[in-house]
Amino acid sequence: MQFGHFDDERKEYVIDRPDTPKSWSNYLGSTEYGAIITNNAGGYSFFQSAAQGRFMRMRFNAIPNDQPGRYLYLYDRDRKDYWSTSWQPVGKSLAQYKTVCRHGTAYTIIESAYDQIKTETTYFVPLDRLFECWLLKITNQDSVKRRLRVFSFVEYANNWYLWQDMVNLQYTQHILGMSVVDNIIDHGINVLLPDGDQINHDGNRHTFLGVVGAPVTGFDTDRDIFLGNYRTYQNPEIVEKGQCTNSIAVGDNGCGVLQMDIELAPGQSTELSVLMGIGKAAVEGKKVVKEFEKIEVIHKEFNRVKEYWHSRLQGMEVQTPDAEFNSMTNMWSPFNCLMTFAWSRAASLVYSGERDGLGYRDTVQDLLGVCHTIPEEAGKRLELMLTGQVSTGGAMPVVKPFSHQPGQEKPPKEEEYRSDDCMWLFNSVQAYIKETGDMAFYEKVLPFADKGEATVLGHLRQAIEFNLERSGAHHLPCGLFADWNDCLELGHHGETVFVALQLRYALMTYVEICELLKKSDEKVWAQKQLQTLDENLQKYAWDGEWFMRAYRYDGMKIGSKENEEGNLWLNPQTWAVLSGHASPEQAQMVMKTVNNRLATEYGIIIVDPPYHKTDHRVVKASLFNKGMKENASIFSHTQGWAIIAETMLGHGDLAFQYYRAFMPAAYNTKAEVRQIEPYVNCQFTHSQYSPRFGASRLPWLTGAAAWSYYTATQYILGIQPDYQGLRIDPCIPSSWKEFSVKRRFRKKMLSIKVVNNSGVQKGVKKIIMNGEVIEGNLIPVNKMKATNGVLVEMG
Repeated sequence: MQFGHFDDERKEYVIDRPDTPKSWSNYLGSTEYGAIITNNAGGYSFFQSAAQGRFMRMRFNAIPNDQPGRYLYLYDRDRKDYWSTSWQPVGKSLAQYKTVCRHGTAYTIIESAYDQIKTETTYFVPLDRLFECWLLKITNQDSVKRRLRVFSFVEYANNWYLWQDMVNLQYTQHILGMSVVDNIIDHGINVLLPDGDQINHDGNRHTFLGVVGAPVTGFDTDRDIFLGNYRTYQNPEIVEKGQCTNSIAVGDNGCGVLQMDIELAPGQSTELSVLMGIGKAAVEGKKVVKEFEKIEVIHKEFNRVKEYWHSRLQGMEVQTPDAEFNSMTNMWSPFNCLMTFAWSRAASLVYSGERDGLGYRDTVQDLLGVCHTIPEEAGKRLELMLTGQVSTGGAMPVVKPFSHQPGQEKPPKEEEYRSDDCMWLFNSVQAYIKETGDMAFYEKVLPFADKGEATVLGHLRQAIEFNLERSGAHHLPCGLFADWNDCLELGHHGETVFVALQLRYALMTYVEICELLKKSDEKVWAQKQLQTLDENLQKYAWDGEWFMRAYRYDGMKIGSKENEEGNLWLNPQTWAVLSGHASPEQAQMVMKTVNNRLATEYGIIIVDPPYHKTDHRVVKASLFNKGMKENASIFSHTQGWAIIAETMLGHGDLAFQYYRAFMPAAYNTKAEVRQIEPYVNCQFTHSQYSPRFGASRLPWLTGAAAWSYYTATQYILGIQPDYQGLRIDPCIPSSWKEFSVKRRFRKKMLSIKVVNNSGVQKGVKKIIMNGEVIEGNLIPVNKMKATNGVLVEMG
């Protein structure tokens, strides 16, 4: 079943049917003023923090799960009928109501047609501003004059802190103070406090709601009066009657309803815009309404938003034989990465602010998806995260950008450290430097979170030392509070094979860096540690046919053939290949086992068999139903690692089969199976052990976004930044005869055409750039011009 299509030219996903299996969402704004909007105008807005700055109410896990939202109701003053410019919340019959939603780059356009009235509503946040626009165009397609009345609607939170608004009602129901100033609604809380007075999460805070392009003929600010008793957003009493009451809410619950009257001759159109943002109606509200009183200004701002976001996606453009792969790689994968970069795991229709701030392990990995699109911002974020590393070499679990004070932060307690946190630096630091060529970054001195400072190379050394110093009985890194999988209860002194393989990758990377920087003593030290680790991994982690997952603190094996449940885990197999530890024979063996036991039509499961007998104090995965989350689901984050491993082994057909199995766009025509958005990544998909096999959950904010994009561009297409230039090393389906890539690299442009007349899966026979034959598969940056034509022949 199909609900929409990709419009590659406009960089939009077009939803043709509004009754999607789940609400399909998009992001507006910036990290200062952010918003989430769905295909039916649901969602919420917030200032800086989705947990502590949410001024629009959102009820998570409600039915429908995206209400309330940003609604515009239309009332026909002659026919006494009403509807909404988005299909929901009124929900007119789709036999009479036609609608299309266009999700774009930080904007959403919802078009509708009902009873000869056509509307187009464009939602966006102007660049560098603290308010949003709902630009509404109404066209009369009837043969007679139509007299319409427009009602805006937003339901306000009584406290910007989510928990207070939704739980502490005995307090928050009595601090609201609504008012109207010059037809601009003022939504205030704790209004009796002096301006700027803050008590914990409370304080004198205001938002405004105004309109331009049409005169205001009424208002309501009391939600219960607007909706009426025992009614919903589908049939508000005020809209049904067609007349506001000018109510002012003091306490209880507020809303933002402005009434505008419009008369349209046959064929006539008009435009108006609702403006909602941060600040008092009498101050910021009046300024914004004055500045944007002309609709042309709003159109200009909307064009700026599109141009800005499109420019952030210009780092790479691909054309391959797979149209769905192209749609993802050219627009939705990098845009998804930009959203995870912005919001980490803090704001969505699922994440309700419980993860406020930048999770260390998540954020460092997220950088892999944005190094080439926004290298300067990626560099700043990388520095921030390096200063979130403490002097022991471990990391703060969460870094809060607005309050982070390097050198003065309280370090985690020993029992709070996670063993994998700083291992991810070895992926992202080198990715950033290879992209930018900024070798001096390794020598840049940055403070630790708690005390002291070191060069970036010193930070990396300290990360290695952290895990070497915290090793267990088998001389493998301790599990500490958690390794990457928070459901493994290894105990502080249990040992994690996965992190041991990460450590192996870290040491291998450190050796390469030290060789480049001519730090021979450091190189020798790392090589010695690497040799010792390899010996211990072979002795204690190899289980005869695959690599184990871990040892518990009491010596119990996890991920061993000795286990009845969970005897095969995906991550150790893939990272044994990625890290270079597995011998060629072991690499082939473990990946064949992955294919035989873990691969499904919807992706590769994380562990097999699932847990249901094992005590949850050993493996918390048993808290989940079988086939869900960490209990043998298809965990999206891990898919890229398996694909990278297969490309390293030269298996292009299988690698691409794995990629399409979890690629969102591959389910555009099977949306009833995947259910969530077919244009963004998700956290996991139900496996064959679940009755919901193929259904996906937790879209947008996931580590899968960065890893899937990184995998597609650098390991399938094989366009790999390196210290001295750009390496071309594709691993593609044998059926692909050619593909092309336009790639920006260190302010130079390369138009790369790859031909595969021999039908191979991997291997570069010849590279010609600007008419010159290039030795090997590395194009030196010093041979690149401003624009370059590159021909690559596989074979």
